[in-house]
Amino acid sequence: MSDEKKERRRSLLERAAAQMQGEPAKTQPKPGSRVASDEPAFVTSGPALAASGDAEDAGGRKRSRTGTIDLAALRDLGYVVPDSPATATAEEFRIVKRQLLLNAMASGENRIENGNLILVCSSQPNEGKTFCATNLALSIASERDLTVLLVDADFAKPEILSTLGLEGGKGLIDVVADPELDLSDCLIRTNIENFSVLPAGRQHNLTTELLASERMGRIVDEIADRYPDRIIIFDSPPCLASSAASVLALHVGQVLFVVEAENTREAIVRDGLQMMSVCDNVTMLLNKARYAGIGRRFGTYYGYGT
Repeated sequence: MSDEKKERRRSLLERAAAQMQGEPAKTQPKPGSRVASDEPAFVTSGPALAASGDAEDAGGRKRSRTGTIDLAALRDLGYVVPDSPATATAEEFRIVKRQLLLNAMASGENRIENGNLILVCSSQPNEGKTFCATNLALSIASERDLTVLLVDADFAKPEILSTLGLEGGKGLIDVVADPELDLSDCLIRTNIENFSVLPAGRQHNLTTELLASERMGRIVDEIADRYPDRIIIFDSPPCLASSAASVLALHVGQVLFVVEAENTREAIVRDGLQMMSVCDNVTMLLNKARYAGIGRRFGTYYGYGT
């Protein structure tokens, strides 16, 4: 870990406290963001858990849990599901993920430190970040040579498990707080090939301080270096509602910043981006946009568009 990154971690809490503004009201933004999606965002409930259990290693020790996602129910909720027909959402996220993956796999002078760690964030709640984080992870899981870990890092309001219909349990914050707990004990392997989930874990009064700790830094560096073929997606809290978001941004190599079309004001976007400025690689995604262009009718070519 570089000295510059350590210095950023030490000063982060002071910066976050100075910039936190609470939850702002929603008004119309100034146009100009780059990637759009027509689909409804931010689902707060998901399909029921079909089956779950604990896997054991050769020594009989409990390791990663297993959970089964109801793929049909997930598809009906508007999510990208492997082997499903081409849809506008699936095609949009193919475009979104490609540049992120190119950055993650870059080498030589173009290499990004922890580039395979991607934080999905927004300025304020209800802009669709969980919808986008989940779809991004599901889309990456379709890649032939990669695995993906989706981390629920919205510790105050975790929604990944309910969206996917998976049971709760110990998660990231428990691993950071307890040196005796191993990350692999908290992972949930799913029936989607190459796709695992790490829950948020129990709520903790010192979440931000734990995330800024040296142990968190070591955990992040380990998972980034140990699995070079794994992409880790963090579903972050809204950065203007929780100081935890900007702490998480210190650990990752890329940020996908979700902006709700026609609601989030430009000033709010600027404030949110300022909070994410601790990461050098930020990509913006315009969500809930009503795209009216002539040339982009994804899904219609295959007969599945509307």
